[in-house]
Amino acid sequence: MKTRKVLALAGVTLLAAGVLAACSGGSGAKGEQTFAFTYETDPDNLNYLTTSKAATSNITSNVIDGLLENDKYGNLVPSLAEDWSVSKDGLTYTYKIRQDAKWYTSEGEEYAPVKAQDFVTGLKYATDKKSQALYLVQDSIKGLDAYAKGEIKDFAQVGIKALDDQTVQYTLNKPESFWNSKTTMGVLAPLNEEFLNSKGDDFAKATDPSSILYNGPYLLKSIVAKSSVEFAKNPNYWDKDNVHVDKIKLSFWDGQDTSKPAENFKDGSFTAARLYPTNASFAELEKSMKDNIVYTQQDSTTYLVGTNIDRQSYKHTSKTSDEQKTSTKKALLNKDFRQAIAFGFDRTAYASQVNGASGASKILRNLFVPPTFVQSDGKNFGDMVKEKLVTYGDEWKDVNLADAQDGLYNPDKAKAEFAKAKSALQAEGVTFPIHLDMPVDQTATTKVQRVQSFKQSVEETLGADNVVIDIQQLQKDEVLNITYFAETAAGEDWDISDNVGWSPDFADPSTYLDIIKPSAGENTKTYLGFDAGTDNAAAKTVGLNDYEKLVTEAGNETTDVAKRYDKYAAAQAWLTDSALIIPTTTLTGRPILSKMVPFTMPFAFSGNKGTSDPLLYKYLELQDKAVTVEEYQKAQDKWMKEKEESNKKAQEDLVKHVK
Repeated sequence: MKTRKVLALAGVTLLAAGVLAACSGGSGAKGEQTFAFTYETDPDNLNYLTTSKAATSNITSNVIDGLLENDKYGNLVPSLAEDWSVSKDGLTYTYKIRQDAKWYTSEGEEYAPVKAQDFVTGLKYATDKKSQALYLVQDSIKGLDAYAKGEIKDFAQVGIKALDDQTVQYTLNKPESFWNSKTTMGVLAPLNEEFLNSKGDDFAKATDPSSILYNGPYLLKSIVAKSSVEFAKNPNYWDKDNVHVDKIKLSFWDGQDTSKPAENFKDGSFTAARLYPTNASFAELEKSMKDNIVYTQQDSTTYLVGTNIDRQSYKHTSKTSDEQKTSTKKALLNKDFRQAIAFGFDRTAYASQVNGASGASKILRNLFVPPTFVQSDGKNFGDMVKEKLVTYGDEWKDVNLADAQDGLYNPDKAKAEFAKAKSALQAEGVTFPIHLDMPVDQTATTKVQRVQSFKQSVEETLGADNVVIDIQQLQKDEVLNITYFAETAAGEDWDISDNVGWSPDFADPSTYLDIIKPSAGENTKTYLGFDAGTDNAAAKTVGLNDYEKLVTEAGNETTDVAKRYDKYAAAQAWLTDSALIIPTTTLTGRPILSKMVPFTMPFAFSGNKGTSDPLLYKYLELQDKAVTVEEYQKAQDKWMKEKEESNKKAQEDLVKHVK
């Protein structure tokens, strides 16, 4: 799945190495509220059913509703489905579609009612078009895998039925306690068949708002590549009372001038702005607005450094010989070498290039799956992983896997692991130093500073006579084309890359750990440089078949949640020990100035309808003055208390849906 949750590194997802969000409550007609912010990456299409890249879902999640959505406490609540039920065996989910749900054109004209059949049409279309997010449901819905593989030809044999105009039913292969969290994703969204047929190949074109229909809180009014994206409130939306902002304006920003967001906030153009503590003007800003600089909470997005274990392209390289290419490949296949990089990488220094020295720790992450993502038997996921990880070697005994601190950086461990690697590699004929190409967008100041920091700490720890990080400064589009947008592994032109991250699709550890299974993972090329399902030799060499066995065993545990999480913890422990991907930072946990009323946006650690990626505008409220640190803290304390109570009640209410 190169899903929408694959994020190009940009300080704050695809939306920005810059502004988190920016809004203005005073522009336009009297009483009209406008929310404006910057974006960095244009979508390659508007097809919410087939392409789930963040660049697309940042737009479509605000204009397309699915069955359920998240409220501000993270609970799943009715959206197009006004009610739902699940069978006692956990295999059949039945949803009642609200009668006031309608399809609208980009001009706001009513097109047709949203019907149960639209969900059937949507899933069939997504499957026929080989959706990048199909993995989310392919093994979940009865018969869907067989249909996708051509083993059955009749989609009517798949476990999705429109029982009548207002009732859609899904039959699963096995119980999934987290199934409902998947319904917020685009691959399960509805599609009007008549409109699809009328558009043909022009359906969901990137720059044409009229190429899709709308059933959500906003209508896309215009989109101009590398310029602007504009939305307007859908005046006939079924839940319009919960849509408080009238217009949305996004402006393209290349991330180069990091002082611009704050300047635009101060002059009134924006009413929220992502701040850059490393910018020369920040000290002065801090003096004048220190009471208004707040740090957002860490979220579930994990940015990382990936390892290309089977590089095929060398269009952007500093290597001067085949010997250097071969030596690098052999080095990256050596676990001790990869661990040396992981332990030799100063994440605090890296994060300080974005958040400044005082705020660096606020965004640090040490595990791919966040340590607090799930809990069981009084332990969070990070605690479960630590119990497994220490069995791999003494190097893991004193490692702290909690967020907001660097639990991995250790020069002594790095040197020890490198010594083992060098001895083994020299016996294989490897020559040193090992040259590692690392691409970066040359126009994004903080991105360049981050890779320079990475280079400095690794070379200082291991010695430039042993390892050299060759930074490849490229145009933004070039970087995206050889990392994030590369269609196959052959296009992944790098040795190590910090240009991607992952934000979870649903509320289960599998949403992270399944994506790099060598047999069917949809992001093996993005993170590890090989195409899944190709019986890749490099994948075998680094032991990914063993990893897949662990993930598969965990996925097969469907009745005991505690055992399921424990097995996934074992898979995460293997992945951490392998050092194939190195977690770095989170999406949020960054300083902002804002006039957004704190904690009014929907919240969730996963899915398309309640995370910080995409940024959602439904429910959002604005205020006239900048939020103060005191206001934010009070709102956070109040929200956390209410969230605990709300989540508990929501769990208790789940029993009423079992029928």
